[in-house]
Amino acid sequence: MPNIKSAKKRVKVIAAKTARNKAAKSALRTAIKKANIAVEGNAAEKSDAVKVAIKKIDQAAAKGLIHKNNAARKKSALVKKLNAAG
Repeated sequence: MPNIKSAKKRVKVIAAKTARNKAAKSALRTAIKKANIAVEGNAAEKSDAVKVAIKKIDQAAAKGLIHKNNAARKKSALVKKLNAAG
């Protein structure tokens, strides 16, 4: 445990940021999973699910949760799957 006041504050701030990042990353994974299930299951709303997932991916990349190249790779894979299911 930290003894210095500023170090104590940093512990609190880091805990809050970690929780926020964890929630955002979880939402990202959920959106990608839903999009994959919709595309594989040939659901009627598969393009909407992919659109939502791509938006989440872009938001995560903008916030620095994932690298921009990782985001591009994930988006490319989703769109490729969607077009193949076409």
